[in-house]
Amino acid sequence: MSDAMTGPLTGVRVLEFGQIAAGPFAGSLLADLGADVVKVENPSGGDGMRGWPPLSRSDGGAAFSENFASINRNKRSIAVDLKDPTAVARLKSLAAKADIVIENFRAGVLPRLGLGYACLSALNPRLVYCSISGYGQTGPYAEKGAFDVTVQGMSGLMSVTGEDGRPPVKCGVPVGDFCAGLYAAYTATALVMQARATGKGAYIDCSMLGALIGVAALQTSDYFGTGTSGKRIGSAHPRNAPYQAFRAKDDYFIIAAGNDALWRQVAEAVSLPELVTDERFRTQPDRARNQQALCEILEQRFAARTAKEWLAEMDRRGVPCSPINTYPQILSDPQIEAIRLVRPLTLPNGVETKTTAFPLAITGYEFQVRLPPPELGAHTDEVMAEWLQQPAQAPPLRSEARS
Repeated sequence: MSDAMTGPLTGVRVLEFGQIAAGPFAGSLLADLGADVVKVENPSGGDGMRGWPPLSRSDGGAAFSENFASINRNKRSIAVDLKDPTAVARLKSLAAKADIVIENFRAGVLPRLGLGYACLSALNPRLVYCSISGYGQTGPYAEKGAFDVTVQGMSGLMSVTGEDGRPPVKCGVPVGDFCAGLYAAYTATALVMQARATGKGAYIDCSMLGALIGVAALQTSDYFGTGTSGKRIGSAHPRNAPYQAFRAKDDYFIIAAGNDALWRQVAEAVSLPELVTDERFRTQPDRARNQQALCEILEQRFAARTAKEWLAEMDRRGVPCSPINTYPQILSDPQIEAIRLVRPLTLPNGVETKTTAFPLAITGYEFQVRLPPPELGAHTDEVMAEWLQQPAQAPPLRSEARS
């Protein structure tokens, strides 16, 4: 392992049985903070995301998935045939040296292969083992297949996303996968601290369903308090107005006048100061209750100027506002440059591309792309030699007859 592999989690060893998004994203969060994350992959193709476009190709070289690269940088890869008892036995030896195991196979798969928590914790009592699944390891849906869109629907998220009266839509970002990955990485890190203090690890049952319910605290508490479900209200807010996207002369823009003082600035900006004392809009609850009428009044005025002009006016008045950016627009924005959120990345095939950095600034630690996203199985011998102090030419982790 390179001496440059430093960070808050330096010294933490992670075995990631991750595929597609949730497990690999959890692993990438730990890797970005310095953990030694070893990705365990099937020698026949590896993580399915390796085949996802866009596939960037160097001149005459092999193609490499930029989607895969985005959540698998700073990791190493070992190729393991999980149906080969000899390979599984050596994988157990690695687990005995690990601090964390992350997996997102369907419930029950790894235990049947002898790689579940009960088996591995017997070898390594301080092991923190995190299973990420759609619906959890127990209950009537435990073995039900899941993808991000199905869990968005199951969780209630889609019931409050989109426009009223329109067909259901999912969030444009796979929040089920990524919220589960965030919960998994956060909880695993906390339990490693506990394991180091007590010598006893733990098992984490992390479900995408639970993660999406967890981040819907405002929506669920609203239901508990009122007995009614939230509705689809587009970009608007159920308890605040004006707080949404509005149509200007040429495009949409967003304002969020979240209190009475900001509302007064909006009313003055559109030369309608009398709206502040209008009984329909006097208080925040009044404005939320009558936000459709308020939207119609404001958009009549907003139609006179461009979105850029209105954004400049709202900025001048201190009203929180924003354009509705595309990713090309925001990724080239000077604010993103200032916080250094986009970094260069070299793929294993030599293609020069870019990636987004770990998005938090931490005193005393500077995020780096220390390792490129790995080629399948590129570090099998290396990891065995380091973790188990075995010769680099130890027996293979996969059956040569099957590879």
